[in-house]
Amino acid sequence: MEIIQVVGLGLMSTVLILVVREQKPIFAFLLAAFTGLFIFLYLIGKIDIVITVLEDLANRSGIPSIYLKTILKIIGIAYIAEFGAQIVRDAGQESIASKIEFAGKVFILVMAVPIISVIVETVIGLLPAGS
Repeated sequence: MEIIQVVGLGLMSTVLILVVREQKPIFAFLLAAFTGLFIFLYLIGKIDIVITVLEDLANRSGIPSIYLKTILKIIGIAYIAEFGAQIVRDAGQESIASKIEFAGKVFILVMAVPIISVIVETVIGLLPAGS
């Protein structure tokens, strides 16, 4: 089971970080950052499989690909912003981490505007014409 490998790597890295942090805090941070990056890169292959399945479902259902691509970009922004914020938090910079999260939310909102516009236009089109 792959989750056992990921958890094992995380636990081993945590023990090493705790040992190294006393003498060389910068190395402890770098080890934490590289471990997080390694896990993230390992999971990209799994994410690619999910994206392929979603694209296939969207194609078969007739949903325009622009909507799926936008939703996948939004999900990607959320994951990347969270990942970056956690690394910055590990370095003890809570205020910068919160700014990264805020930026992620703004980018998500910007990406969602076209989808929100289509939904509003559809709802308006369903409403009966003026009485």
